[in-house]
Amino acid sequence: MEVSLAVKLAVIASGAYLWIGMLTGVWKYLQIARSPQARAHYYVDIAHRSSLLYAPASLILAVLAYYSLFDEWLNLLCVILNIAFFSFSIGAYILHGVLKDTTNQFKEPHQLGRFQLPRILMRLAMYALIFAELGGTGLLLLGAGLALF
Repeated sequence: MEVSLAVKLAVIASGAYLWIGMLTGVWKYLQIARSPQARAHYYVDIAHRSSLLYAPASLILAVLAYYSLFDEWLNLLCVILNIAFFSFSIGAYILHGVLKDTTNQFKEPHQLGRFQLPRILMRLAMYALIFAELGGTGLLLLGAGLALF
């Protein structure tokens, strides 16, 4: 059986997130080494940890897509939605770590560097993330569950 594009994409994303986790780990260490409190910026730490957590999560998506009985296009869409939001999250954490603009991106006003983001933008982004990640993973889980049982 040939491996689908959804599975390939999830595996490559897993490796990329692991590598980003390692790179942000170096960044975190350098900040810790230079800090009088021996601490990295809050979002540098979050970027490091989330990257390392999204790596195995992407492998789980690959396995679910591999076993799913749904059409390839649906499995691919589910994987892409998850990977897009995983990547967006890591990118936002890295950006906040670089800018050192907040220690809580949900605290109002929502800061992005010198700019303030509208509350509705943050809420819509979170609703989209919830829908995409829960929906995409749920469909892959259903497809794999139906195929395996």
